[in-house]
Amino acid sequence: MPTVIKGQPTSAEVRARLAGEGRPVLVAFSTGKDALAAELALRDSGVETRLAYLYLVPGLRFVEQTLSEQEDALGKPIARYPHPSLWRWLNNLVFQPPERCAVIEAARMPTVGYDEMWGLVKQDMGLPDDTWVADGVRASDSIVRRASFVRHGVMKHEKRKVSPVADWLKSEVVARVDQAGIRLPVDYEWFGRSFDGIDHRFLEPLSRFAPDDFQRVLDWFPLADMQLFRARMEVA
Repeated sequence: MPTVIKGQPTSAEVRARLAGEGRPVLVAFSTGKDALAAELALRDSGVETRLAYLYLVPGLRFVEQTLSEQEDALGKPIARYPHPSLWRWLNNLVFQPPERCAVIEAARMPTVGYDEMWGLVKQDMGLPDDTWVADGVRASDSIVRRASFVRHGVMKHEKRKVSPVADWLKSEVVARVDQAGIRLPVDYEWFGRSFDGIDHRFLEPLSRFAPDDFQRVLDWFPLADMQLFRARMEVA
């Protein structure tokens, strides 16, 4: 039975409203189970969608393989754009050696927020500014998320953000993805969740399962391997 979110329409009602508008919806597509469920649920409701993936580190082979497999499974392209965190990490000199700092600071790269990023994505994809951006956020994930939905809504009209499977349970998500015959990304085997950072939770498994991709992370963030060194010292 779906989660009841006080004062909010059901996910089915939300998707019906989106379908009634007769306009494309942009899906913030992470490749994970919830994003897949959101895409499939919108499709089931007759909503046209465009998919966009925000990459944390450019050119990771395992990410590209997943995106390629899911493009085939869904029968549509998944556009790639830089994640706001990539700009933030670089501008804040995260895991950068001293010799790179002056170069990065001289580049004066922008710091792009989420709302601005999705605005740029819409512009690049030729979508109107008021296009809805859908995500796979669900109330049952945490009390905080449920409270956020109650306070701010499932459909945030001002920011044009919508969560079309907000009241789904994990079992419903898994069942719909299984029904579609789509294999979940290798992220769940390696990290227990979608790839979402460059801290030890992700870097340690990456160093073992995909050393080439681990090196790719170090190409961009050379001192990131210090997290592995610190973890080994704490164990010792």
